[in-house]
Amino acid sequence: MERLLQTAQEQTEKAQKTSSKQQSVQQTRVLPKDYPDRELINPFPVPLLIIGSKYDLFQEFESDKKKLISKTLRFIAHYYAASLIFTSIKSESLMSKTKVFFSHFAFGVDRGKTVSTESNKPLMIPAGADSFSQIGTPPTSDVTSLHAKNPRDLWKKVYESIFPQETISEQRELKDPAKDPQYSEPQVDTMRAQKDQELEQYKRNAAKSWKGLDLES
Repeated sequence: MERLLQTAQEQTEKAQKTSSKQQSVQQTRVLPKDYPDRELINPFPVPLLIIGSKYDLFQEFESDKKKLISKTLRFIAHYYAASLIFTSIKSESLMSKTKVFFSHFAFGVDRGKTVSTESNKPLMIPAGADSFSQIGTPPTSDVTSLHAKNPRDLWKKVYESIFPQETISEQRELKDPAKDPQYSEPQVDTMRAQKDQELEQYKRNAAKSWKGLDLES
């Protein structure tokens, strides 16, 4: 998530600079004056939606781990003034609600007023509907022993105490990350395989066409 957020922010800032070359002031995201914890957060440059896309697998975790994951994601989402939603391709209801969020961001469609913050249920938290006071402190009894530079660093250390993170050197090198089984999505993978076949057929047809051309010297 850290790498994705960093990359997304870099691309967003790059796009903003490109679009504002003729302007003296770069465009920035402005939050309402009554936005919760407005002085304590670091809003993402553009509206951001964080999606927990495998809720069916999330349900298999123990209750204390589900609570930690949920609260950590809520903290991250609120810190960046982002929306947060849990979904699964195995649930038509959750997928439908996710599409509503997409339509809201893309076309301004009303996303409704539904809010769900309970860790034993799918999270659905529009930006501005949460707060640090509602999220509370990290679910651990050993906070004082953790040396953290700021609240975000504290949440990270608590999370990593339960879910140790792999270092770059420990991660497997993959020629094509899309083929990594941990990111498997049946519907997407099926469509990807079909597109790969179409691409290979196109390449073969193109090769035959080039061979048949009588190019002038």
